[in-house]
Amino acid sequence: MAAIVAVTDTALDNDVLERELARECGAEYRRADELGASLDGANVVFTNFKPLGADALGRLAAGAVVIRYGVGVDNVDLAAAAAAGVRVCNVPDYGSQVVADHTVTLALMLVRRVRDFDALMHRGEQPTADGLGPIPSLDTLTVGLVGAGRIARLAAERFRTFGCTVVAADPYADAAEPIELVSQQRLLAGSDVISLHAPLTEQTHHLIDDAAFASMRRGVYLINTARGGLIDHPALVRALDAGIVAGAALDVTEPEPLAPDAPLRRRSQVILTPHAAFYSTESMQRLQRLAVDEGRRALTGQPLRSPVSLPDRASQ
Repeated sequence: MAAIVAVTDTALDNDVLERELARECGAEYRRADELGASLDGANVVFTNFKPLGADALGRLAAGAVVIRYGVGVDNVDLAAAAAAGVRVCNVPDYGSQVVADHTVTLALMLVRRVRDFDALMHRGEQPTADGLGPIPSLDTLTVGLVGAGRIARLAAERFRTFGCTVVAADPYADAAEPIELVSQQRLLAGSDVISLHAPLTEQTHHLIDDAAFASMRRGVYLINTARGGLIDHPALVRALDAGIVAGAALDVTEPEPLAPDAPLRRRSQVILTPHAAFYSTESMQRLQRLAVDEGRRALTGQPLRSPVSLPDRASQ
């Protein structure tokens, strides 16, 4: 029987490469927008945001491969995948440079008060350079990165270009990482800018909560281009009101999209972007190409480039 290639959802402009892959490998091609029976017997599944739980994963062929368009795989139930004998892959490196660019852009906008000056100017006002209060030089700042993975390291390079001191907290990082590793407690207490680069797991959900904010220095800036669930949003609102956080820039929120009446939408100290840090014309082209290349490896029995570690079935 012919193999089956299925796409559940995609943020890409088209599925030309996915269809070409199916033709090249003599596979049947399906759009599985409604999941359910459209996933029955699928050998390769490309997915973006749709949740894939035990029911969906149990419909796949034995040894099937799920490929996530992106880095995080929190929309895939990894324990259910392990139980079903399904392998999971991601595309961890398609947009790392772009996300690092977006991270540092948001930090600069906060520290240099760009949006505040811009809003006043557009209202017809002419603020003085010091009219919004003290603005520190970038080379006096300590930037704390929560996570020391690929994107964090690229962001560190960019921050250092501006003269910032950079530290990171990551329990899984190697001491040889080209970033000074410190405890999370020291990072929170000693950073002027805190940028989140951790995956969303049970352990990191609401990692930045009331207790974390209470340990930060007053006037800190917070940036999140990782996953919205890393921050307890009501706690962030309280920290903004208390003056602990001078400003926040969020590319990701909990939930997504953010509710139209969400308190953070009404905070002038908060910059919001619509989960766009990953996006550039070139990064999206790389994402599709790398995902389809992984699908080709799966269909032709080659070793996978970016398999995701799954829970041990024996311990479940």
